[in-house]
Amino acid sequence: MAERSRCPRGATSGEEPRGVKIKCPWCEREARSADLGEREPLDDPAVTHGICRRHALEFLRNLPSRSFPGVQLLLVVNPKESALFEFLQRRFAGVRGVKVIVDRRRGERRRAQQSAPDERRRAERRVRPGEVYALGCTVIRFGGVATR
Repeated sequence: MAERSRCPRGATSGEEPRGVKIKCPWCEREARSADLGEREPLDDPAVTHGICRRHALEFLRNLPSRSFPGVQLLLVVNPKESALFEFLQRRFAGVRGVKVIVDRRRGERRRAQQSAPDERRRAERRVRPGEVYALGCTVIRFGGVATR
């Protein structure tokens, strides 16, 4: 009799994968689908908890900024939009918790066009993606919305 092939998750062909089930407790509390998948040990049907991407981003948005202490709303303006930068600087001057800066990034910093042999970064370094607006700025919120 031929042996059945095993899938990487530990289940044989045609069976449901088995393993420790991972659920998002915040999704469970909201009565949403909380399944995040399964992990080893594959012969253990227990349940453990993790955080889904949506709740992880929500959690990170509520943390204060380490780079800009005391700032709740950061406006990053495209360097080509100097008039917009000056307008926003004047408009938000003296407003507590709001900072307007010019984006200083100048593109790819690697000199060679070929890719690096082994990318060491595991994930995007920016914790908060921000909301990009067509006006020429990106809005990043830290720890809630700034108030006057």
